[in-house]
Amino acid sequence: MHLLRTLAVGLLLATRVTLPVGAAESQPATPPSAAYTPGLGEFMSTIQLRHAKLWFAGKGKNWALAAYELDELKEAFEEVGKYQPAFDGKPIAKLIGPMTAAPIAQLEHAIQAKDMVGFSKGFDALSHACSACHQATEHGFILIQRPVSPPMTNQRYEPARQP
Repeated sequence: MHLLRTLAVGLLLATRVTLPVGAAESQPATPPSAAYTPGLGEFMSTIQLRHAKLWFAGKGKNWALAAYELDELKEAFEEVGKYQPAFDGKPIAKLIGPMTAAPIAQLEHAIQAKDMVGFSKGFDALSHACSACHQATEHGFILIQRPVSPPMTNQRYEPARQP
């Protein structure tokens, strides 16, 4: 009799514990909210980070990382054009491509050639293009330059030593 009572109490407790879980599972899922689109400032913060990391990768002669950061930078520029084509009536998408194409090509060539002098010139040209775009969109107070310290101190910018 004692065993039967213990089993009955155990079954009752197990049912109480699992019922709320089962009930929660039967609730309809919350409908997804509208798709989130980053604002222009969020894109520009990403671009600024990639720009700085690109500099330190090139400076450290980590050409694989420099190529990666340049590709990420190009992707971010494309996303600005796609998701924020205009801002305050200024045609952002129509400005970015023409203003950055030549410096990006110069950087691609320098990275492929592992040419630090060419890389530095291309990087400075890209920085100037960014500042010129800011000027054209009435944000001339945002001036882009070579970074003086790494944005991420937990990342090595020099290539790994080969054993």
